[in-house]
Amino acid sequence: MKVLIVDDDQDILEFLSYNLIQSHYTVLKSCDGVDALNKIKSENPDIVILDIMMPGIDGIDVCQEIRDSGNNNIIIVILSARNENYTKIAAYRAGCNDFITKPINPKLLVNKINGLAKIKFSSDDFKGLKKVNDYVIDYASHSIKYMNKDILLPKKQFKIFCLLSSRPGKVFTRDEIYTKVWGVKVFVGSRTIDVHIRSVREALGPTSIITVKGVGYKVMS
Repeated sequence: MKVLIVDDDQDILEFLSYNLIQSHYTVLKSCDGVDALNKIKSENPDIVILDIMMPGIDGIDVCQEIRDSGNNNIIIVILSARNENYTKIAAYRAGCNDFITKPINPKLLVNKINGLAKIKFSSDDFKGLKKVNDYVIDYASHSIKYMNKDILLPKKQFKIFCLLSSRPGKVFTRDEIYTKVWGVKVFVGSRTIDVHIRSVREALGPTSIITVKGVGYKVMS
């Protein structure tokens, strides 16, 4: 899962980046609002952590621009040393998902990000039926129809295929799969993910999941 941290304090950027990388997130960094908006367009992060007081465009205005553009899928967390109610209200009205007051407790921040990520993963992408190429995913019954057969995959394998199918063509890194499917509190090696991918291919066909060497996995768009 990709996180963009936006703060004009270099020490905070490095501090937050270190803690999120330790929790298996892919981290991007920006020090002002204009650059942040450009990175959001080019890098398509899953989560944006925004300081309020920044040069150029402040964090609340960046948040508002993201939402006004129609992008409601990005999780936005506002950071601020300002603790007034009217500041928090302005942030939530702009469309943020959470507000954290500085000084930042890294354990609290990481756990909030984990919780928001799990909610997004469980609610946004997995409802009803979805057709991806030759596969029809039935989220309610946890089954996949392929070649006129209903195939039941074990829970982790089903979640991996659902994750990759949620954005056909996108390459998911092993860290993203690890975070989304297992969660950050459970350690599994990359070999474990590879074994599950191989099992999915055995059940759904060798081209059901494509390996992008040195990067990760995807399903075809």
